[in-house]
Amino acid sequence: MTYRKVCLVEDNKVIINLPDDFKGMKQVVVVVDDMTDTMSQKLELMKKAAKDNLFLDDIKEIQDDFDSIDRDIQ
Repeated sequence: MTYRKVCLVEDNKVIINLPDDFKGMKQVVVVVDDMTDTMSQKLELMKKAAKDNLFLDDIKEIQDDFDSIDRDIQ
């Protein structure tokens, strides 16, 4: 069973109230993900990819494949 919730951090603490489905559970796994940091890292990678010739060549190749399919359909 998976329960996902975005929580506020207050005084460097997070309090999670689990739903009733978790009653009787002895253990759960808690994963802490710094969403802001992850998002900024992904944006930086996207900026780099926009200038990466190998990546751009791959995108062009995929676009050409779809263009040929689109021409065949019309």
